[in-house]
Amino acid sequence: MIETLLIVLAAVGLIIVMQREAGALAAVAVPGILGLAGLLTGAPVTGILLLIVAGAVAACGLPALRRAWLTPSIFAAFKKVAPRVSDTERSALEAGTVSWDGELFSGRPQWQRLLDYRNDGLSDEERDFLEHQCSVAAGMCNSWEIARERADLPEALWNYLRREGFFGMIIPKRYGGLGFSAKAQSAVLQKLVVNETLMISVGVPNSLGPGELLLKYGTEEQKNHYLPRLADGRDIPCFGLTGPRAGSDATSLPDVGVVCRGMHNGEEVLGLKLTFEKRWITLAPIATVVGLAFRMFDPDKLLGDESDLGITCALIPRDTPGMEIGRRHHPIGSPFMNGPIVGRDVFIPLDTIIGGPEMAGHGWRMLVECLSVGRCITLPSGAAGVGRYAAGWSGGFTRIRRQFNMPVAEMEGVQEPLARLTAHAYIAQAAVMQTANLIDHGVKPSVPSAILKSQLTEFQRSILGDAMDVHGGKAVTLGPRNYLGLGWSAVPVSITVEGANIMTRNLMIFGQGAIRCHPYVLEELAAKDSDDRQAFDRAFFRHVGLIFGNAARALTQGLGLSRPSVPFDEIATPYARDIMRLSAGFGLCADAAMASLGSSLKKREMLSARLADVLSNLYLASMLIKQWHEGDNVEHEAALFHYSCRTLLYRAEQAFVELFDNLPTRGLARTLAVIVLPLGRKWRKPDDTLTREIAQAISTATPLRAKLIAYTWSTQQEEEQDNPLARYNALLADYPRAEPLYRAIGKAYAKGDLPAEALHPEQRLEAAVEAGLIDDADAAFMRAYEREVLEMLSVDDFAFDAFATEKDKVVWHAAG
Repeated sequence: MIETLLIVLAAVGLIIVMQREAGALAAVAVPGILGLAGLLTGAPVTGILLLIVAGAVAACGLPALRRAWLTPSIFAAFKKVAPRVSDTERSALEAGTVSWDGELFSGRPQWQRLLDYRNDGLSDEERDFLEHQCSVAAGMCNSWEIARERADLPEALWNYLRREGFFGMIIPKRYGGLGFSAKAQSAVLQKLVVNETLMISVGVPNSLGPGELLLKYGTEEQKNHYLPRLADGRDIPCFGLTGPRAGSDATSLPDVGVVCRGMHNGEEVLGLKLTFEKRWITLAPIATVVGLAFRMFDPDKLLGDESDLGITCALIPRDTPGMEIGRRHHPIGSPFMNGPIVGRDVFIPLDTIIGGPEMAGHGWRMLVECLSVGRCITLPSGAAGVGRYAAGWSGGFTRIRRQFNMPVAEMEGVQEPLARLTAHAYIAQAAVMQTANLIDHGVKPSVPSAILKSQLTEFQRSILGDAMDVHGGKAVTLGPRNYLGLGWSAVPVSITVEGANIMTRNLMIFGQGAIRCHPYVLEELAAKDSDDRQAFDRAFFRHVGLIFGNAARALTQGLGLSRPSVPFDEIATPYARDIMRLSAGFGLCADAAMASLGSSLKKREMLSARLADVLSNLYLASMLIKQWHEGDNVEHEAALFHYSCRTLLYRAEQAFVELFDNLPTRGLARTLAVIVLPLGRKWRKPDDTLTREIAQAISTATPLRAKLIAYTWSTQQEEEQDNPLARYNALLADYPRAEPLYRAIGKAYAKGDLPAEALHPEQRLEAAVEAGLIDDADAAFMRAYEREVLEMLSVDDFAFDAFATEKDKVVWHAAG
C-alpha cells in the first residue's frame, strides 16, 4: 500500500512541477523526498527507485552537473541538425514584433496580457469621417458602371478622394495627412468595400505603398517633399515588387541597379542604372511616383568593399527617362488600376534610395516590416467589410424572397449557409479590429498579418459563395441590379495577392512563427551562430522544461483534471480555457515536429500547414473572445458567439487530427494524440438550434443585425447611387406589418376564399381587398411593399448585341 501511495504522490508531484515549469531543483526534490520517505517507512525498494530517479534528474537537470557532461554533446548535435537561417530569412524573422502570437506559441497564454491592449474605439474625428466622407464616397459608386462601362472610378470621385485626404490616412497631420489610427483605416476600408475598386484604390496607398516606407525610413528631405504630396493626392504612388519571375518568392528579384556615374539635372552624379520588368503593380497606370525594389550591385566598388549590396528600395518619378508605365492589366472581377512597369537603363541619383544611400541593401527588411502592418489592414479589412455587406444583403434578400408561401429565410437549407456566412463575418470583424488595436499599441504583427491575410480572405471566399447560393438566380445574372456577382468574381485577387494563400498557409505562418514566436528557438539559434555553449544551455533546458510543461498542461486539462483561471464571464470562459488547453498541445506538437523532422520540416509543407491551421484558429478565437469581453453585447449575439467559437475550436482540433494522421514517426504521432486529445475530440460543429437563431436574427430588424452591418454604407440620399442595403433595411423595418398580411391572404387563398386564378401576389392582394379581408390602409401599404420587393428580386436584361465589343461579328439568329 505504501509503495503505491509513494508512486502516485511522485507522479502527481512531478506533473505539478511540470505544469508550473518549477525547474530542475523542484523536479529533484519530489522523488528525492519521497524516496527518503520510502526508506523510513518500510518501502526500501520503492524508496531506492525514487532516489535513482532523483539522481538521474539531478544529473540531467541541475546546471552545475549537466554542463560538465550533457550540454557539450547536445550542443554538438544541435549544430549539425539545426536549420540554416539565410540572411533573407533572418531579416524576415527580425522584422516586426511578437505579442499574442508568442503567447499561443508558448503553450501557456496569459490572457491579461492580451486584455492590457485596451480597445478605446475610434476618435470623434475618425467616426465623423467614417459617417460622412466615407458615405459620400460610397454613394458616388455605381459598381456596374465602374466595372463594365468606365473600367475606372468616376473623375468626380477621384477628385473627392484627393480633396478629403483619403490617400493620406496613415500620414501624420504635420505633413498634411489625416493621422488616423489603424482601427480607423480598417473601418474606412470596410465601408468602402461596397465597391472593390474603390476599396483597393484607397487601401493600397495607405498600406503597401511608398508612404509607409517613407514614414519609417525616409530622410527628412524625402518626407518633407513627398508626404504632403501623397497626402493631398498630388502624387499617386505605386510600389513595384513582383515581376514575371518574382511573385511569391519576391527575394528572387531579377531586377538590378548598378552603381555608376551619370547625368542628372545637368550635372554628373553618383547613382544607379536600373533595368527592371514589373507586373501586377496596383495603381501603376496612374502613378506619378514609383517605389521600386531591385537588387543593387556595385561592381566598381564606388561605395565600398561590397559588390552585392542586396535588395534596395528607391522612389522614381513617373517622368524619369527610360521608364515605361501606363498600360493596364485586367484584374478579374474588378477593374482597379493595375499594370506593368518596365525600365531600361534608367538612371537615378543615390538620394532617391528610400532613406538615402546608407539604406542601400536594407530593402527586404523594410518591405517585410511594412508588410507586417499593411497585410493586417487592407485585404483583411476588405474581407471583414465584404462580410458585413454580404450578411446585410443576404439577410434582407432571404426574408423578402418567398417560396412555398414562406420567406426562404425560414427554410433550414437556407438558414445553414446564412448562419455560416454571418459567423464568418463576425469572426473577421473581431480579428481585424482587435489586431488593428494591437498595431495602435505599437505591435508590428508579422505572424498575425499572415494569419489574417490568408484566413480572412478564405472566409471572404466562403462568405460570398454562401451569399451567392442563398441569392440563387438574383446573383448569377450580371447587371446593375446584381450587387454580388462582380465581388464574387474578384475573390481570386484577394486570395492571390500580398502573399498567395497557398504559400502563406504552407510556409509562412508556422515556418516563420516556429522561430520568431517560440520562446527559446531564436535564442538557441543565436547561441549556435555565436558558438556560445552557456547561452545554449540556458535556452535549451528552459526549452526542455517548456516541453514537459506543455505535455502536462495538455494532458491534465484534456482529462479535466485542471481548470485554469481566466478573466472572462461564464459564456466565454469554456472557450478561453480550451484555447489554453489547445495552445499547450500546439506548443508540444510544434516542438515535436521540429525535433523529429529537423530542417526537413521546411519541405513538409502539408504538416506545416496543419500546425498553421491550429495556430490560426486559436488566434482568431482569441480575438473573438477579447471582442466579446470588451463589447456591448446585444440580443442574439451570444448564439453567434457560441457558433463562432465552436467553429474555430472544431477546426483547430480537426487540424490536430490531420497532423497526427500524417506525422511520419507513427509512435510519436500516437503519443501526441493521447496527450493532446486524451478523451478524443471535444468540439463538434455548431448545432441546428444556434443556426436557426442566427439566421432569424440576421434576416430581421434586430440589434444583432444592426451591429453586424455597422461600418457599412447603409443610408440613401437623393443624389447618391442606389443602395441595396438601405432598401433591404427599409423592407425589414416594415416586415412585421407585412408578414401577418401575407399569412392572412395566403390562408384565405388556401381555403378557396380568393379566386384560384389569382396567382400573383398583386392579384391576391386586390382580391383580398375586394373580399373585405384587407382594409384600404393595409392595401396601400402592401402595394408599395410588393413593388419594392419585386424591384429587389428583379434582374437585368440587355440588347441582343450589348455584350459584343465588335458589333460586326454578332451573329443575328433568325429567332433574334
